[in-house]
This record gives sequence, C-alpha cells and structure tokens, in this order.
Amino acid sequence: MKPASAALLAALTLSPWPAAAQDAPDAPPEAAPVETPAAPPALPTLPERLGEAPGTWDLSRDGTNRRCVMTLALDSGDAGRRLRFPAGCRRALPIMNGIAGWLFVNDGVSLVDKNVRPILEFVRRSDKRSLVAKLENGEHYSLVPLDTVGMRPAAAAAAEAEPTAATSPAPSPLQAAAPLQAELQPSATATAVAPGPAPGLYTLDRFQERDTCRLTLDAAGGGVHVVPGCHDGGLEVFDPVRWRYANGRMTLTAKRGHSIDLVPSGDGRWRRDPEVGTTFVLRRVE
Repeated sequence: MKPASAALLAALTLSPWPAAAQDAPDAPPEAAPVETPAAPPALPTLPERLGEAPGTWDLSRDGTNRRCVMTLALDSGDAGRRLRFPAGCRRALPIMNGIAGWLFVNDGVSLVDKNVRPILEFVRRSDKRSLVAKLENGEHYSLVPLDTVGMRPAAAAAAEAEPTAATSPAPSPLQAAAPLQAELQPSATATAVAPGPAPGLYTLDRFQERDTCRLTLDAAGGGVHVVPGCHDGGLEVFDPVRWRYANGRMTLTAKRGHSIDLVPSGDGRWRRDPEVGTTFVLRRVE
C-alpha cells in the first residue's frame, strides 16, 4: 500500500462520522401548536365620518338626571341635518328649545340653531366612546351613541351608510363622567373579586330615578328580556338580548351587536364602567 493511501485510510478511521449518519432512535414528532381563537373585534362606537353618525343618541347634562334620547337623520333640513326628539326633551333640557339641526364637524357632532350657529359643540373624549360639550357657564353635556349606523355589524351598516363609509377603529373603555350617588358607590367589600351576576330580575336605576325599567337575565351567558312597561327610552333603544360574564365584568349585548360593560358595586348592583352621562346601574330585585 502506498504511504499516501495508508495515511488517508488512517485519517478516515480516526475521524468521527457525522451525527446525521449515526444510528439513533427516531425523535417523536413535535406537537402542532394550539392556536387560540382570536376574540371577535369590538364594534366601533363613535363615527369616523358623516355616514356613520345617523341613529339614536343619548344626550344628558352631566351631574344631573336630565337626559334626552334623540335621533340624528342623514337627510338635510333648513339648519344642517335633521334631528328628532320627543317634546319632553325641551322640558328636561331647556337648551333643546334652540336646537334646529346638527352637523358632523371634525369627527364630532355640533347641535345648531335655525341659523346654523352652534349651541352644543361636541368633541371626543379621550376614551373615544362618548362626546362632551363644555359651555362657558361651566355646564357639561354628554352625547353617547346608543344605536348608530357606525355601531352596527358591517353587513347592516354597509346598506345604510354612504358609499365612503368604512369600519372605524376598535373603541377603548368609556370614560367616567357623572358622579354616582353615595348609595350607588362601590362598597369597600366590592373591591375584591366578586362572583358573577346571579340570573333573575334586575331593575335599572338612573341617577335619582329608580326602577325606570326591569329586565330578566337567564342562566349564565343566556338571554336578556326587557319586562313590558319599561319607561327608559335609552334601554329600549339599546335593546339588550344576551349577557355574559368574564374577567369580573358583565357584558350586555344589543340585538345589533354593540355592547356595554358593567362591574359589581356591591349588594347585587352592577354599574356601567366607566360611567358616562346619566348613571346606569342594574340592581337585582329577585
């Protein structure tokens, strides 16, 4: 054997074989990652464009029980766009006596007089879930959407909105506004994690108005039924049809898909969180 061939043979004998060539037991196949289903996107609340603003809104004077449920229409009138509200609104909120129309300005709503001069100029709160108007005399008014074109599922909204309408960003939590009465404030024991709401009959309290409307909650995660005789326009327009409880919050979902969250405040009461506009508290009665 030639010296060069002998040296090559010795080198190959002493060198380890590649790991891939070695005999080894087959490794068990890796388990496929479990995909967590994404949560459904939250429906937008405030309109991003004119075509999303028409619908029903709740107007209230902060810190009082004065409120009005109004409807903003898309058709033009003598003073901007048309709006409708019951006669009782003029008594509850005298400022409504001068309002003749509305405009969509800078992503906000302006309620104007017959000469199209602004009376209440609403701008977005930082939470982007409600609008606020501040007057020189210190009064604050809240405008909260109840059932607008922009809040409805895409299929329904597309049929009603103008051609340029599009889905707006997901909302952030509501911002606190009107203070709750002392008896409606969370008790010291309510700061701990509370159990979910018990099914049964609940009544709706509004600031100083009690038992404005009653509704029943079915078994956990079930339906919601408004009891006949309800005289709360806001809840009737919202029209809740189901509820669920998760992460310490009760969520009421309306027929058209939008929802509000409530948190426990003690003694079987659940308040909207954060509170905005007129107080919204559900109180269990049986």
